[in-house]
Amino acid sequence: MTTQAEKAAAFASLHVKGDPVVLFNIWDAGSAKAVQEAGAKALATGSASVAAAQGYTDGEKVPLDAVLANLRRIAASVDLPLTLDFEGGYAREPEAVAKNVLQVMEAGAVGINFEDQVVGGEGLYPIEEQAARIAAIRRAAEGRGIPFFINARTDIFLKAPAATHSDDHVRQALERAAAYAEAGASGFFPAGVRDPRLIQALCDASPLPVNILVFADLPQPERLARLGVARISYGMSPYRHMMAVLKSATSEALTLQS
Repeated sequence: MTTQAEKAAAFASLHVKGDPVVLFNIWDAGSAKAVQEAGAKALATGSASVAAAQGYTDGEKVPLDAVLANLRRIAASVDLPLTLDFEGGYAREPEAVAKNVLQVMEAGAVGINFEDQVVGGEGLYPIEEQAARIAAIRRAAEGRGIPFFINARTDIFLKAPAATHSDDHVRQALERAAAYAEAGASGFFPAGVRDPRLIQALCDASPLPVNILVFADLPQPERLARLGVARISYGMSPYRHMMAVLKSATSEALTLQS
């Protein structure tokens, strides 16, 4: 059987600039099995989807124990590498974050999304503080002998209207990418960027493979590949799609009943 360390290495190898891994985000064991059976190479939860499926709002509102229990159920039901959208790590201090991430590893994940916005607060963590948080996670993973994939997300673009995104936002993002890479991050996730020119600028200069989040007005995956993207995530859109299908089917069934 493939070990967790082998799965982590396999997951990292999927992040190829110009040949992106596609992650159609899941929220529970059932959705994980469906996505695996459809031919996915890896699995990734979306925090908003997991929260909605359990009756919570996003933003670390799902209790950590429930997040871990859900993760364990997913990991036990599939064979693919699995990464968790862990938001801000459910703590602020580096060692507390690392302790929480160790539980994520024990539950079966080979990586996390780890964002730099202050969950439940205002703005972003200072670069030095977020880098220290990433470094603590990396030390914890090395202590377990797992090449854990830390997908360092910056919310610079999400915090600004898309119409205002600029070269200055790219500069700020790349400053964070460099610091996060030095701290031990594995990938860089500038969530919310949509302009093809800015995406290419990020991919050209980032020291880490770049992850792009899908929006309706985003270029098609083929073009994202040409821009240098290494990972494409669908976020909450799969959950929204499934809920729309469920509502439609329910409405049809109720109409037939009446």
